[in-house]
Amino acid sequence: MKTIYNWIFTAVFTLVATAAFSQGTVTGTVIDGEFNEPLPGANVMVKGTSNGASTDFNGQFSIDVSGNSGTLVITYVGFVKKEVNFTLSNGTASVGNIILSADAQELEGVVVTGVADIAKDRETPVAVSTIKASEIQEKLGSQEFPEILKSTPSVYVTKQGGGFGDARINIRGFDQRNTAVMINGVPVNDMENGWVYWSNWAGLSDVTSAMQVQRGLGSSKLAISSVGGTINVLTRSAERSEGGSVMAGVGNNNYLKLLTSYNTGLMDNGLSASILFSRTAGDGYAQGTSFEGYNYYFALGYKPNNKHDFQFTVTGAPQQHNQRGFAPSISDYIRYGQNGDPNIKYNSDFGYRNGEEFTFSGNFYHKPVTSLNWDWNISDSSTLSSVLYASFGRGGSIGSIGRINGGRSYYGQFKDSQGHVRVDDIIAWNRGVDVPAFGDPRQGYTGGGDPMYQGMFVNGGDYDSRYVDDGGHIYGGQNGISQRSSVNSHNWFGAIINFNNEINENWTFDLGADLRTYKGIHYRRLVDHLGSDVYVDNDNINENYRFINETYAPTIGNVWNVFKDTDKEVKIDYFNDGKVNWAGAFGQLEYKNEALSAFVQAAISNQGFKRIDYFNYLDSDPEQESDWENFLGGNVKGGLNYNINEQHNVFANAGYYSKQPLFDGVFIDYNSNTVNEDAVNEKVFGLELGYGFRSSRFRANVNLYRTSWKDRFLSEGVTVSGDQDGSANFQGLEQIHSGVEVDFTYIPHSIFNVYGMVSVGNWEYGGDVEANVFDSGQNLVGTYTLYLDGVKVGDAAQFTTRLGVDVEPLEGLKLDASWYHADNLYADFAGDSGDFVEQFGNPDNQGALQLPAYDLIDAGLSYKMLVGRDKSKSVSLRLNVNNVFDETYISESETNVFAEPGDETYNGISTSNRVYFGFGRTWNFSLRYNF
Repeated sequence: MKTIYNWIFTAVFTLVATAAFSQGTVTGTVIDGEFNEPLPGANVMVKGTSNGASTDFNGQFSIDVSGNSGTLVITYVGFVKKEVNFTLSNGTASVGNIILSADAQELEGVVVTGVADIAKDRETPVAVSTIKASEIQEKLGSQEFPEILKSTPSVYVTKQGGGFGDARINIRGFDQRNTAVMINGVPVNDMENGWVYWSNWAGLSDVTSAMQVQRGLGSSKLAISSVGGTINVLTRSAERSEGGSVMAGVGNNNYLKLLTSYNTGLMDNGLSASILFSRTAGDGYAQGTSFEGYNYYFALGYKPNNKHDFQFTVTGAPQQHNQRGFAPSISDYIRYGQNGDPNIKYNSDFGYRNGEEFTFSGNFYHKPVTSLNWDWNISDSSTLSSVLYASFGRGGSIGSIGRINGGRSYYGQFKDSQGHVRVDDIIAWNRGVDVPAFGDPRQGYTGGGDPMYQGMFVNGGDYDSRYVDDGGHIYGGQNGISQRSSVNSHNWFGAIINFNNEINENWTFDLGADLRTYKGIHYRRLVDHLGSDVYVDNDNINENYRFINETYAPTIGNVWNVFKDTDKEVKIDYFNDGKVNWAGAFGQLEYKNEALSAFVQAAISNQGFKRIDYFNYLDSDPEQESDWENFLGGNVKGGLNYNINEQHNVFANAGYYSKQPLFDGVFIDYNSNTVNEDAVNEKVFGLELGYGFRSSRFRANVNLYRTSWKDRFLSEGVTVSGDQDGSANFQGLEQIHSGVEVDFTYIPHSIFNVYGMVSVGNWEYGGDVEANVFDSGQNLVGTYTLYLDGVKVGDAAQFTTRLGVDVEPLEGLKLDASWYHADNLYADFAGDSGDFVEQFGNPDNQGALQLPAYDLIDAGLSYKMLVGRDKSKSVSLRLNVNNVFDETYISESETNVFAEPGDETYNGISTSNRVYFGFGRTWNFSLRYNF
């Protein structure tokens, strides 16, 4: 209470003192830089005081000051803060027009072409959040790039296993396959499965000028899979002001990052260039997750005149990182912890080879993207914006292959007392040494069952007759464990063309095309024999019993060359290509006046799928290459925003998507070109209402939404009455996601601001679903029902809230802290589809397992000082501490096991659940020199 009285006393004293010692008046006008119009309600304060005023309807202000000189701080939530110096003359001073820039347009050099659909505040009728480069640069630190979005309503981000770039993101309960990610308006979701692998884009944080998240169907004109929302990353351009920077950062677990960049600025001949290069490496927070990554960016701009603007960019982030690819059980975390506390860093996928870290779970990839943008101002009313782009992805994952006496590398008998893989013992067994816990390698596999026809020789030289049955088949698959990589390379080309015409001052229309072609290249190759003499593969029907010596090291040095010929690599286990073609057209009609803005959009696209299997079909078999399977899809959506006055606005939007199935929904058998005859488009219908409030010191948004997602497809093996096994194609799964979102920013004083958000969701399955079950001969053997009506959707917290504060007590010194709370988080039972079908085939199922809620506190400190009198030269220091109080929490569960009486539990849930714990306390510190 005493503290409150002190605050009140200070405020009253300040007001009295301001009135008593006022020496003059400062006047001026605040202008909206985007529309070149007066900005009513802007906040004008004398720096270092609470003395302030608001602009009137004409953007004008008059403020009494107590000193002959000082600095005004002009703010309007949603615009960039600006400082203006004043000096009184005869008791008055006029600072003239003060132009503020909107957030989405804030950072100079942002490439906003006609293909990059950027939502505008109080105009575009969608729920949107914009994260500026300054916030990314300061607060992201050593976190994963998507984690900067944790302050956004209905966004849930986790690091999954904790490997470098392995984070994932959900928006309004929809995962990354159904959230569109774009770079400067160009889609980057994988064209086969829709996924986004952030490790491929680990360097985006270095080159991002702004990132905008549009929740819901969004305003993109493309027919993209934005069921949950759209993330549009806007990169720096060649036209940034001349200058550069050098940065070094360190952090926990030997984290080290080095970066340098330089921009020429726009030169007299119309040319401009920008270049950036960085390297990041460390041991990783979890055990066995060391990493090394690079990032490069090059942009070349050419503006010959006011009609044409060309921007060529290329960016890539080659990396290699070890992973924790398998979620351990809670009981294992506790088993390898101390005093009953879980060891949240435990990783079951790695061990030591001659004392060096060795992994059976990792990733290596390089996916550069090259684009050429051309903006042509045809006339005062017409523009043509085009982008041609290409992406060449090379790399894949690391894992184990083969067995020892029927056991895989992650089985318990291959673990030491710390739970790590006994790599040296596996190598010894592969060489023929008797490892008692594994079984004598000279005795062959005695576990019974069908032999697997791939694996390794353990005796050297010619194969031993004990590994050949009377039919000449090699029992190779049981004769050792080796290291392999699963390659998922691709070639991707595309073009987006958009014509914009302003019919008059109110009406505008757009027409355009979206063209893409994609080839995915999938196979496995041998990485390390692990002590054996040769590897035997019998999975290629065109070449039986191949004895393979070639190995390919998955190092970062081997992924730089994205033009490497993959045809010459020796392949094992499987080899197939997936081809996807996309042809789309779109149009938009927009109306806008002083108070009202509205749009209607429509898009249509044809998506074609083809599969080529080189191992499971003879080269002479015409069925080795499937026919093209084409699906027509599209969307129609529209929205309206009405600005009631300068403070209040309301909006509404609605949309319908007919979304083509993913590649695996078309070709449902992993080992063949079998086409799913039941494949149909998914149906998405979304509704949204929104309200916004804007004043000089306070900004708030309220959004209500409902999204229905029908005709989801699931194919699974099931058991029906009579213990008959078969496969069921569940057609018609529905999810219904509804909720309310609130976010706000409040500036009570010139030295600090408060921000926060609350999101409450209700995401659940709608209705039960039934399927016919067929045996291997495609004979109907029964029906199977999944009882899902009202079951909660897992994998993301349905209630989140965040409250933060930024304080600048001294010029150049900033402190910030935030509190984050997540609740109503359910297990991702659909991620483990076998358990999903087994559990929810029971009408008396218990629904989705709810995980414990958790709270996190993050904090940071920045200091910026000028170098000499040149304001373009400065040194910045930044310290981030995440999870300050080192809270132990479960961020996600891959299983849905409910505790029975007598079962061991942890925070109320069964310890048999396989989960990922979030990171404990982490820190990073950076030093940056700007010039």
